[in-house]
Amino acid sequence: MNEHEQDWLDRARAGEQEAFGRLVETYQRPVFALTYRMLGDYSEAEDAAQETFLRAYSRLDQYDPGRKFSTWLFSIANYHCIDRLRKRRVQFVGLDESPVVFSLEGDSAKPEAEALAGEQAEEMQALVNQLEPEYRTPLVLRYWNDCSYQEIADVMDISVAAVKSRLFRARKKLAELYEAAQQPHRAEGPSAAVNLSGQMNAGQNAEPDQPAARVSSAGQSGRPEEGWTAQTVLLHRALIRGASL
Repeated sequence: MNEHEQDWLDRARAGEQEAFGRLVETYQRPVFALTYRMLGDYSEAEDAAQETFLRAYSRLDQYDPGRKFSTWLFSIANYHCIDRLRKRRVQFVGLDESPVVFSLEGDSAKPEAEALAGEQAEEMQALVNQLEPEYRTPLVLRYWNDCSYQEIADVMDISVAAVKSRLFRARKKLAELYEAAQQPHRAEGPSAAVNLSGQMNAGQNAEPDQPAARVSSAGQSGRPEEGWTAQTVLLHRALIRGASL
């Protein structure tokens, strides 16, 4: 947290609503990144993100200054998303029913590489949607919010060792889900699997086990998910190659 954010936080805790509004502007993208990846639905994720900030504002007197504000905020968002998932029937969808995560429709045709990246993003989200919340949360925080093991542990209120264990199981489960989804396509022949197994030549040397750079929360326009395709494609390529995530 920089000096400006600390100043806004101090003023917000003193009751200044405008200062809290600046914090919302700063953290709305990473909070939405978490709620969206957890819930898999754009509208519901927006509602969850808004509820996260409302809860944070009402609990500012409970905030521990010795704790990172972002970690505290992610913790509120995480538990709220888990509550939402518990209150609805979790639908384990197949890749043929995967939710539209990245909008590829527009007035003009999209470049082939961009379209492929979007398809891979949709496929990855469909896989992530099948993970239980206890495995989905650390995966999202690590790969899409670029959180450290300690930050994830603080958000989930578990040990660092438990975080590493859950990440390992989440990655293993993703690989299993991907492999299972490939079987019907492989039985039909190579042409049927082109959507899932096609790879872009660019970035083949990228290291899929490294989290991508943190999504900037300020000074960006457009829908919050626009900057996530790169992280998703890295994970997708790792599954294709059978590499360790």
